[in-house]
Amino acid sequence: MVRPIIIGIAGGTASGKTTIANRLVESFVDETHVTVIRQDDYYKDQTHKTMAERVKNNYDHPDAFDTEFLVEQLSALKRGETILKPTYDYEQHTRSDIVEMIAPSRVIVLEGIFVLAQKEVRDLCDIKVYCDTPDDIRFIRRLVRDVNERGRTVESVINQYLSTVKPMHDAFIEPSKKYAHIIFPENTENDVAIDLLITKIASIIQ
Repeated sequence: MVRPIIIGIAGGTASGKTTIANRLVESFVDETHVTVIRQDDYYKDQTHKTMAERVKNNYDHPDAFDTEFLVEQLSALKRGETILKPTYDYEQHTRSDIVEMIAPSRVIVLEGIFVLAQKEVRDLCDIKVYCDTPDDIRFIRRLVRDVNERGRTVESVINQYLSTVKPMHDAFIEPSKKYAHIIFPENTENDVAIDLLITKIASIIQ
């Protein structure tokens, strides 16, 4: 089997990472299988903690992730092995009991806030992308998403953003932009940038 291409997509919370990942999947659906892996699914298991303890955890610090397990599973996919990927339950603030069987594919899209910030993950990526979106836009998107999709209250989203999300973004995520091959500005509908990325991927596959 030909070694998979791993495309790392990083950026702050609600910066457009998932939108770009989905557009890549749509672009190659007729030519080759594309697998999307979300770094969020590798949050550490917290079933041993109470809900009160889970809520207080800093989920925007690199230590919140089981990076060793992520690297292990990405490396297995690169070797052509099938993995059992964990999933995360946002409402319970811990790892879910559900696992997903992921077979190796020609293109693997890895998206998450710390994809470029952690060297051991970054080094596995063949193409590195950073979504560069202003703080106010990201906050509004996060607020709408977390209230509508993740069962959070407006107050909890605001408190988390001010106490951990913004400080951790400035400390870890924004500086990782320097490692990107491609930087997407605010507009994820940037067809020129998307087309350039798709062309690059296609050239590697061929």
